[in-house]
Amino acid sequence: MPYFSIRTSLISSIVLLSLLLARPSSATKVVQVNIICAQTRDPSFCSDILNSKPGGAKGVDLVSLAQYTIGVARFNATKTVELLNMLVARKGSDPRAKSHYSTCLTHFDKYRGALKHLYYVQQVLRNGDYFSLLKAATLLIVDVEDCITGDDYGYFDMSILPQYADVFEKVADIILTVSKFLIRN
Repeated sequence: MPYFSIRTSLISSIVLLSLLLARPSSATKVVQVNIICAQTRDPSFCSDILNSKPGGAKGVDLVSLAQYTIGVARFNATKTVELLNMLVARKGSDPRAKSHYSTCLTHFDKYRGALKHLYYVQQVLRNGDYFSLLKAATLLIVDVEDCITGDDYGYFDMSILPQYADVFEKVADIILTVSKFLIRN
């Protein structure tokens, strides 16, 4: 009789294991970088970013690419906040410039802006909530529009901030595109 119970347990374990392994998962879905990047606004930039992943991007699953890209976005947002703090301090005598940079700072800061949204992006990715990831990535792009265009106070920004913001927006676009692939798979 003990032989029968061990055999039944073994068979049950094998069946359970095969069901778990056979179940498709978006986390293990691999999409070639050129296919992902073709759907971004700047495919060359996207390819450079994704292929800069340590160890390369070939054969890497979508969730890992999203995590890496979120890290790149966090680094860029942090550098942009540092630049904005410097610009706010330097432009103290120009009220339009100071107002513009202060507003941009709120679009990037950790309380209301991109850094806060990046935390949420990371959370929803961990939870496998790819629809919320798509929405959150869209919010990242919205966060920087005024900084790129300078339309918020009619201030034409001659600093390097528009370049920083543009890089951040392109990285956010990669996150948005990867989220679309995660939703499809």
